[in-house]
Amino acid sequence: MSDVVIQTNAITKTYESGSNSVHALRGIDLTVHRGEFIAVMGQSGSGKSTLMNVLGCLDTPTSGNYLIDDVHVETLNKNELAAIRNEKIGFVFQGFNLLARTSALENVELPLLYDRSGRKRDSRAMAIAALERVGLADRVNHQPSELSGGQQQRVAIARALVTEPALILADEPTGNLDSRTSIEVMSLFQALNEQGITVLLVTHEPDVAIYAKRIVEFRDGRIRRDEPVKNRRNAAEDLANAEVLDDDIMAPVIAPAATVAVAGGVA
Repeated sequence: MSDVVIQTNAITKTYESGSNSVHALRGIDLTVHRGEFIAVMGQSGSGKSTLMNVLGCLDTPTSGNYLIDDVHVETLNKNELAAIRNEKIGFVFQGFNLLARTSALENVELPLLYDRSGRKRDSRAMAIAALERVGLADRVNHQPSELSGGQQQRVAIARALVTEPALILADEPTGNLDSRTSIEVMSLFQALNEQGITVLLVTHEPDVAIYAKRIVEFRDGRIRRDEPVKNRRNAAEDLANAEVLDDDIMAPVIAPAATVAVAGGVA
């Protein structure tokens, strides 16, 4: 098995609108190794969301090459792309995207219903194991309305894990959460990453990106900065520290929103 999960070479994405061309991605070269934890950052319109759509096989590049787990993606048809999404990519969204009036167990089990490999037979057992992995063994029969925002996001992460993907793509996973719950979710991502799971997370929040191992910053469709995080924060330690702090002084537990320190500079 290759150490490289994602390899893009000169990826471009151009959208045509009448006589206008919008160049969303301009020659992106990106390598993601197995076990990395990367935060993708950038202003609105920088190209980071387009990149995530391409990496998630939700869109195809205009030109260039993209390999995920040694599979050339740019040549696949719609059915083959759907199979790649199901087998190799776990998605986590800002809005959770859970089915209402459906238990946590059934929500997590859902991706396994679309499994075409025939290898994932005991879907219930796999879904329970995924929920146990995110600390929700006692919430398997609860519906989304019976869960807190943080618990709903944990269900969404369990759903992403259940297919045993090569990569987790998380799009603003803390965007709908308060500061403390955001740290709890980042603590879970860090713990999963320490177990060897590769995580690519889109965020516009520097105080979230500081928990990743590497920051890739986009501007005008190009990678502006690609650096390892310097002085990376440990979310579990921040949570432990928060336990003894008054709510009025919790702000210092979170890295200042103005800057993110990276090796060789400040993002």
